Parts: sequence; structure tokens; C-alpha cells
Amino acid sequence: MSYSCKMADITDEGISLVEDIFKRRQPLPTMDAIYFIQPSKENVVMFLSDMSGRRPLYKKAYVFFSSPISKELVAHIKHDTSVLSRIGALSEMNLEYFAIDNQGFITDNEMALEELFGENAGNSHKHNICLNVMAKRIATVFASLKEFPYVRFRSSRSVDASTVTTLRDLVPTKLAAGVWNYLSTYKNTIPNFPQKETCELLIVDRSVDQIAPVIHEWTYDAMCHDLLNIEGNKYVHEIPSKTGGVPEKKEVLLEDHDPVWVELRHEHIAYASEMLHNKMENFVSMNKAAQIHSGRDGSELSTRDLQKVVQALPQYSEKIEKLSLHVEIAGKLMRIIADLGLRDIGKLEQDLVFGDAGAKEVINFLRTKQETSPENKLRLLMIYAAAYPEKFEGDKGAKLMQLAGLASDDMNAVNNMKYLAGGDAKKASGSTFSLKFDVHKKKNAVSRKEQVVEGEKLALSRFYPMIEELILKLSKGDLPENEYSCMNGPSPTQHGNHVTNTSQPLPPVQSKRVRQTPTWAKPRGSDDGYSSDSVLNLRNMSNDHKKMGQRIFIFIIGGATRSELRVIHKLTSKLNREIILGSSSIDDPPQFMTKLKLLTAQDISLDDLKI
Repeated sequence: MSYSCKMADITDEGISLVEDIFKRRQPLPTMDAIYFIQPSKENVVMFLSDMSGRRPLYKKAYVFFSSPISKELVAHIKHDTSVLSRIGALSEMNLEYFAIDNQGFITDNEMALEELFGENAGNSHKHNICLNVMAKRIATVFASLKEFPYVRFRSSRSVDASTVTTLRDLVPTKLAAGVWNYLSTYKNTIPNFPQKETCELLIVDRSVDQIAPVIHEWTYDAMCHDLLNIEGNKYVHEIPSKTGGVPEKKEVLLEDHDPVWVELRHEHIAYASEMLHNKMENFVSMNKAAQIHSGRDGSELSTRDLQKVVQALPQYSEKIEKLSLHVEIAGKLMRIIADLGLRDIGKLEQDLVFGDAGAKEVINFLRTKQETSPENKLRLLMIYAAAYPEKFEGDKGAKLMQLAGLASDDMNAVNNMKYLAGGDAKKASGSTFSLKFDVHKKKNAVSRKEQVVEGEKLALSRFYPMIEELILKLSKGDLPENEYSCMNGPSPTQHGNHVTNTSQPLPPVQSKRVRQTPTWAKPRGSDDGYSSDSVLNLRNMSNDHKKMGQRIFIFIIGGATRSELRVIHKLTSKLNREIILGSSSIDDPPQFMTKLKLLTAQDISLDDLKI
């Protein structure tokens, strides 16, 4: 629930208390209770215990299940006759996903990478449990939105009869089948559920792009989550004490409710920093209270001036607090970038991706930049391994790790990339490194080509995730059917024509990578110097999706990235179709690298490694 609303939203609806069903609770026999629970036996037993007997905990219970409940559990509830008269509602909500923003969700399967792609994943009972839970939670997304998708998925990549298709390679196929089974049931059980396809769903796994999770992404959102200590979307910062004492710690949420965050999150950090500086200057110059507070206006105050101060100060406090927060964050990021020498690292990373650098540049960097942190050296070598897998064959990888001064534990992160590459991973076991990326690249429907943009190009903004090309091809109906199969519906070409005919004409789109003449310095209908054109547009943006083309959903098994979330927002405007990103989790680079090491770890959990 905390992903979807704040406590204030809940209390505004007249709810005075939110409690955990498994914690001891005070009886409130004069009050009604709403139960929002998963339809598990343990939860049902606890609910019946609360409401049965002579003295139930609450006057009446309104029960809402997060997904469909089994007939056995319904019969179990009916069997307790003392509870039946105390039930005000018994309903299935189909809400088992976690909204990370207005166009992204996760199924909260944090261990999916290990359970589905790990060394012993095929022999583990956790494999099927993980897939089933994930399928059910994905299906509830479509149940709650009343959407019925064409279910497409990356097919297994066997190239000939001699190549063994592994369980890892079949993960997208199995998940697609699980989702389809739930959707088929929904068609017959959920009122007003569509009987014909209304949208697109594409299921891929982390093998689609092994560079995106570890490369330095230079947008404000990605930098915040990569370089700062942020838990989910919670950031803790220090604010000066009003009494002059020890600074106070305050927790803030970087989310859709913050207009400054929404405007800047997908901008390059250099632009974001400059825009924030100008916003602050603009705000102070146009806000009377801000001028007085900043000491810029030393003249004697008239009664009218004082009245303006009183009127403007509450607004000023709220606005300046938001701007000050982001000025502080951006300043901290710029210092970290300078201290860690990330510009040089970032340029080399992107040059490797697009073939403008190779062994010579990597070796030279490792020899001359020995002060680079072990984590950043490891990220660089992982990108190098994904771009040039042949450079890690035999003992070549070990020599590179030795040159970088990295531990054998770090080498596991590079070696374990093979488990995400498809094909026969057994051939790549031991010290010999082989991603078999030559097979992967030939079979993939797209390859990462340099994108051409008009105007100035930032050296650190060349990279884009592979899902961008996949979504563009899916939208046009150009995904090869033998590589991206469909559980239902017409061929890709027919479907592509259908989508094109139902979509609205595409508006001209400005590239995020091209520096534009800023319009935020000229606010409309505002005298506080705070509201910008882009923020106002976001606030007033129509949510009437009927005017747009059919929705596109893309689900990544094994963790999505901030750069992929950015692409989703970018392509929604470009294609005039709402695109929604789903994943088992959303991982920042340190989290992904830790999970990658776990693929061969024995009896170690994420908690042990303290991600």
C-alpha cells in the first residue's frame, strides 16, 4: 500500500488506524475493519480468529483479497457460521504488484535472478514457485487495468539440434505461459474483463541487455540511486536546526508528487544542476518574500510590503524547501562525480559499447587510473566482457582482473554473466570464460547502433538500453516471430499494421539528448518564479488513454534499471502510446552486481551481503 498512497491519503478517507494482521491488536468492537490480505490459508485463519466467537475484535469486517481466492478457502470461511453475519464484503481486488512510478511496477521477486538463472536454478523447487508468483502478480496488473494483452516473449535461442536448451533459456517462455493461464481464467471470471486483445505485453529476461544494469547512467534519477544512499525512493538529508544546534535529519520522498523531481529526473545531471541554479535565482528575483528573506531588499518596509510578506511566506517556505533539497542533492552528486573521476570512466564505458575503444584503452585506463574504486573497475570490466567476450577467454580475464587489482570474488560477477547469456552454460564452467555472445548477437532481433540526434551531443549521453529498440520494433510490428513468439493473436506484421491504424498521428518529439532553449525561466500565470512550462504540462497532462494508441507493457525478468525506466517515459511521448515497464525488481548497479555474485554462491542470502 505504501507504494500507492501515503498515510495522509488513508486517514483522509476516515481510517484512523493501519495495523499488521500478524501483530497483537487492541479490540475495537464498536468499529468496522477493512482487511486487505493475500488469499493465503494463514491470513484466512487469522481473519477468522479475529472475527469469530462471542467477542470479535471488530464490529464488521470488509475483506478484500489481493488476488483470486481458492474455493477451498472460501468454503473454510463459510464453515464458520459465527463469522458470516459479521462480514460486510468479501471481494477479490487483483492488486499484487508494486507501483514504482506512474509507468512502472515490480512484482517484488528480489531473488529472481538467483532462483531462475543461478548455478543450481534448474534443480531448485524455488524455480517454479518464483515463476508462478511472478506470473500471478503480472496478471493482476492486467486484471486491475481491465486490459487483455497479446502475450509475446523472447523464444529460446537454440541454434541447432546439437545445442541443449537450458531451463534458463526457457524462463521467458514459461513465464509467458503462466501469465496466459491466469489471463485465460480472468476472461471467464472477472466482470467486464475484455474478451479481445486490447494491448501488447512483451516478456524478456536480463540477457536482453547485460550492459544497462552496470553502466553509469548520467540522468538525475539514475545518478541519485547509483551514488547516494537511497532506499527505494527515500532520501535522508540534514537541515540546519532552527535553534542553531545539531542539524536535523529529514526523510523525503523522490516521487511523482514532487514537481521538481518529475521535471528533472530524466535530464542529464549537468543540465539538471544548471537548471536548478537558474530556478533558484529566478525564484528569488520574482518572489518578494524570498528577496526580503535573502536580505536583497534593505529598504524600509511599507504596510503593503509586510502584507505581501505574510501572504507569500508560507508559499515561499514550501517552494524554497523543494528547490533547496534538489540543489543540495545535485551539488552532492557533482562533487561525487569529480571525486571519483566518473567522467573519464563514463566516456570509456560508452566508447566500449559503441566500438570506439578496446583492449588498448581499457589496459591504459587500469594502469594509469589506479585510484579508481574497485566497484567502478569491476563495472568497467563487466561492460568490456559484454562488448568483447573473446577478450576474457582462457586466462585473459584473470589477467585483466589482476591488472585491476580486483579480488577473486569480483571475478565471479564477470564469470556469472554466462548464466544470463542463454545457450549451454556448462561449456563455460570453471575458469574458462565464455559468454557465447556471438550466438546471442546473431539471434537477437536488434543490435545497439549509435543513435543520430540533431544538435550538440553529450559524450556521456550516447548510451541507451536495448529495450528502446525492442519497443520501437514491437510498435511497428517488426519483431521477428521466430525470435519473439506470441501466445495468441495475429502475426507481427498484421498486428503492427493494426496498431499503426489505430494510433493517433505522432507529434514532433525533441530528443532528451539535445540541449534545448530553456522555457522554464518564463513562467505562465505565476509570480513566484517556480512553476515551469514543463511542470504545468505534466500537471495538466491528459490521462485519457483512449486518445492514444494501445498500451505497450514490457516485463524484464531479473531486474530493471533506471535507464530503462527513463526510456519508457521517453517513448510514451514519441509513440503516443502509454508504455509501462514491469520487472521482478528494480536494481541499481551495486545491487545487480551483488545478485550476479550470488548466482554461484552457496547458502548466502541478499541479507548476508547487505545490499
